[in-house]
Amino acid sequence: MSDSDEDNDANLPSRDECEKRCQKFATVTGTDTALAMFYLQDRDWDLERALNAFFGGSSQDSTDASSKPVEEETPSQSDVVSDSEPHRFRLLSWNIDGLDDSNLKSRTKGVCDIINRDNPHMVFLQEVIPKSLKLIEKLCPQYQAIPGGRDDYFTAVLLKSGSVEFESSNIVQFFSSLMERNLLGVKCKIKGVPFLVMTSHLESCKEHSRERINQLKKAFSLMAKAGDDRSVIFGGDLNLRDPELDKAGGLPEGVLDLWEITGKRPEAKFTWDLQRNDNLEWNMKFRPRCRFDRLYLRHSKLKPAIKPVYFELVGIERLTSCQRFPSDHWGILTHFDILDRVDK
Repeated sequence: MSDSDEDNDANLPSRDECEKRCQKFATVTGTDTALAMFYLQDRDWDLERALNAFFGGSSQDSTDASSKPVEEETPSQSDVVSDSEPHRFRLLSWNIDGLDDSNLKSRTKGVCDIINRDNPHMVFLQEVIPKSLKLIEKLCPQYQAIPGGRDDYFTAVLLKSGSVEFESSNIVQFFSSLMERNLLGVKCKIKGVPFLVMTSHLESCKEHSRERINQLKKAFSLMAKAGDDRSVIFGGDLNLRDPELDKAGGLPEGVLDLWEITGKRPEAKFTWDLQRNDNLEWNMKFRPRCRFDRLYLRHSKLKPAIKPVYFELVGIERLTSCQRFPSDHWGILTHFDILDRVDK
């Protein structure tokens, strides 16, 4: 065995980890572990690269131009690199806990690292403060930031330049909110598909359930009233409990819960999970796990233009800089196919 072979073997994940990645690939793609092994072995067991290659419709990796020698590039390859996944877009939503001053710079940098790594076309952020927004704009210059009002803490939408065309934005005030919460709406086109996207940080705390329900109903009403030609996505840190959704009348006709319709994967359910995330000091014996962060979809009324294919959590690894997580919430990352481009 050569030295290089020994080095490669040393860098392989453990057997248990390889099996875990095979199972995850098979679950996400709806295939089997044999095909998973084929894709993963060719990509050094990098699950993200393997999934990108599969959904790109090719067994060859098409994700990263920097891994190819410059002299091998051709004009046609350069065109592919500019959008290696013409059929795919990603949306990330995350409460980044800007109100926690501890390790704010390190944690915000960790958020930016994940944004740059996962390359979402659009980002919903909650609990942004001016200091963290300034850092995000510096470290993620490829995104246009649209803040959602207020001077202390607020929501924001990030749109990836070159892939998302901004049209307009507006802020809907929740006038009965004791916390001055609102809803930020943005009209845009993602790879030519018209969207209305909306994010909010709904009223916090159990005792403000009635106000939170009213805010949720208002958001659902706005989804229903959106233009027939637009796909509508609403979500964020909704602080929502399942009984509250029932009290709001349940999901309106035509509105889909993205976690549910992508398989209800239990490992991606709880976004505020104090059993796994210890950023927040919690002195009580019972440590709650809640699905506070949610995303909802209303298809274009003319013709469905997108298909949700995968829902996952991000930000679940500790930062080496401070040994904390980027936020006390996990982020939620959803992958979509653009239907008229899937077979192209």
